[in-house]
Amino acid sequence: MGVGPGDPELITVAAQRAIEAAAVVAYPVASAGAEGMAARIADPWIAPGQRRLPLLFPMVVEAEPRRLAWHAAAAALAAEVAAGHRVVLLCEGDSSLYASCSYVLLALGQRHPACPLRVIPGISAAAAAAAAASSQGMAWPLALQQEALLIRPTPETPEQLEQLLEQAAAAATVLALLKLGRRWPWVRACLEARGLLEQALFAQRVGWPDQLLAPAAAVAASEQPYFSLLLVRQSWPEVLP
Repeated sequence: MGVGPGDPELITVAAQRAIEAAAVVAYPVASAGAEGMAARIADPWIAPGQRRLPLLFPMVVEAEPRRLAWHAAAAALAAEVAAGHRVVLLCEGDSSLYASCSYVLLALGQRHPACPLRVIPGISAAAAAAAAASSQGMAWPLALQQEALLIRPTPETPEQLEQLLEQAAAAATVLALLKLGRRWPWVRACLEARGLLEQALFAQRVGWPDQLLAPAAAVAASEQPYFSLLLVRQSWPEVLP
């Protein structure tokens, strides 16, 4: 169940009702004892009497520890349901867009196909960033008319980004580049070389109290937090107000 990027007010009515109806509230954590960002977002809606179930999702590159964690999470959720408990699994952002719970969904289908489930979508960070920028006087519609929208992780190298920008410009595609973080110094240089800094939107920790929204030109060329993204529009449709 998606709970949005950070602001508890962006949780949908469906998500709020699902939380309130649950006996068990499950959520991912990066390490044992950690709070979990999804749980922090949903905290205003979680009652004291509800049992919390943190599920470990290690932030590692190796595949096997991640697979074992997904299988363990699916088994824990299926066991709760089999015991007659109503369970929700919280997920930051949207539940189907680069989401930890997507892997649990696949694992449940593979290993526990009889377990009933319902997927509730949430607001993505890209959509929330565009809306927040527009609310602050920086009009940023994600896509207009025949424009395409590509949401993807930031490329790993300058060469890959250059190729992506060229393809996007040729196809009138707006880019939403996620997981910007440590790549920002060379991404900024690439945008500057193409004259795109002023019209690109930098967003950091969208929906949280320390949220940052700014033209990319206003952000220093230093490493940024993991939860940073970039919206890049290289052209506008011919027909506009």
